[in-house]
Amino acid sequence: MNFNFSEEVILEDEVVLLRPLQKSDVDNLLEISMNEPETWQYSLIRANGKDNLENYIQIALKARENGTEFPFIVFDKKSGKYAGSTRFYDIDLSFKTLQLGYTWYGKAFRGTGLNKHCKFLLLQFAFENLGVERVEFRADNNNQRSIAAMKSIGCKVESVLRNHMPTLGSELRRDTIVLSILKEEWFLDVKAKLKSTLSCDS
Repeated sequence: MNFNFSEEVILEDEVVLLRPLQKSDVDNLLEISMNEPETWQYSLIRANGKDNLENYIQIALKARENGTEFPFIVFDKKSGKYAGSTRFYDIDLSFKTLQLGYTWYGKAFRGTGLNKHCKFLLLQFAFENLGVERVEFRADNNNQRSIAAMKSIGCKVESVLRNHMPTLGSELRRDTIVLSILKEEWFLDVKAKLKSTLSCDS
């Protein structure tokens, strides 16, 4: 497995384009950030408001420099607007594993099929270009929308990590659900099933 973190990776199909997140993308994501703060309800690092958005992007870019994460901005070709962000993180080159997450979209782009197009491109790149053996997904166990989205693309539930993480602005701790897709599952049926849903959503 080899990943050049300085490479300008661009993934796209007829519906969506993913390109590396940049500092200047504050301007492209500011409308969602200012008007839809609930987007980060389940996040420890939030991007609501300009200051938080700038900090969010800065943290993501620093992680890319450190070779642990690769963040993307998501552009919706149908509307001609930027829809949100996603990234590879906890990238372990020696173990051939990574996590896919920090995914969020503005309200106008949820339920449109955009997420499946993004996930197809990202999973295809991870398994077929990078050669990873496993892609892991995690979410707050209360975040039913996110969990349903992950299951719909072929993720299998592995476990729930109880009392796993703190929550922002509260003494409560969250349970974290862990899901994954393995390389053999991708080639066996996940890729074909996910691809078949793209034509329905396009």
